[in-house]
Amino acid sequence: MRIAFLLYDQLTQLDLTGPAQVLSRMPGARVEYVAKTMGPVMSDCRLALLPTMTLTESGQFDLLCVPGGYGCSAAMNDPEILDWLRGQAPGLQWLTSVCTGSLILAAAGLLKGRKAACHWAWGQYLPLFGAEWVEERTVFDGNIITAGGVTSGIDFAFRVVDHLHGPDVAATIRLALEYDPESHAGGTPASARPEILAPLKTLVAERLSHRDIEMRAAAARLAGE
Repeated sequence: MRIAFLLYDQLTQLDLTGPAQVLSRMPGARVEYVAKTMGPVMSDCRLALLPTMTLTESGQFDLLCVPGGYGCSAAMNDPEILDWLRGQAPGLQWLTSVCTGSLILAAAGLLKGRKAACHWAWGQYLPLFGAEWVEERTVFDGNIITAGGVTSGIDFAFRVVDHLHGPDVAATIRLALEYDPESHAGGTPASARPEILAPLKTLVAERLSHRDIEMRAAAARLAGE
């Protein structure tokens, strides 16, 4: 199975590296990291990532995963990225995303009439693109699989392995990676204390106010196509 992860400037590396670590151990998997050029791609935590191929030379993949990140709204308005996603979609067995990566899929018109997960702070934008936001950690809708925010990408990847190869293969990879996370309340808006949630919402709105403009521009462009 040929698996691709899309790289773009200011992506969240854990959206990508978490599921990539899991999926790369799936039987028969070959993982590629695809970007517009072969130059290093800077993540939003200043960890540079190296592509293994460019969009133009990539060929058809079997599974494609789009991560989210601070740069997602710029990617949502990038014609080269959107056209590549549209070109890949008909031949994919599985189209997937993590976090705000679902908004990039939506901007490409690939989630119309579909249910999808997204980061809790940004999922409300999915309906602008004709998608339904579902506040779950992993959402299956046909051959489209979407994950919620950042760390949910690891759980999403194990669900993909389980779906494609069965629970024993998933359990073997889980043991090899020693993935046995502790449960902590407060990781979602529903379980977070109000005094933690409110300031974070304010901070997100202040730091990423440009996203609202860019996402609405992407929705308007899609509506006009």
